[in-house]
Amino acid sequence: METILTLNIDQDVIKNVEIYAQYTQKSISQLVEEYLLSISSIKPNNFESLGPITRQLAGIINLDKKIDHKELLPQTLMEKYL
Repeated sequence: METILTLNIDQDVIKNVEIYAQYTQKSISQLVEEYLLSISSIKPNNFESLGPITRQLAGIINLDKKIDHKELLPQTLMEKYL
């Protein structure tokens, strides 16, 4: 089922997209649909979308849930350089 979608996009962007659409021999609708499909299929634990090295390293560290991870980097840097 197809639905009409109205978007407000800057004219300069539209001009560039029209050139790109012509180059790829696709319609702007096809490009938008492909983009929306690509971002809607990404899930936080979707390892297939990760690169091979990232996929291999994902999940190897188990951190204490009580630790504020935003404070780890400054704390580690202070320990290293002070």
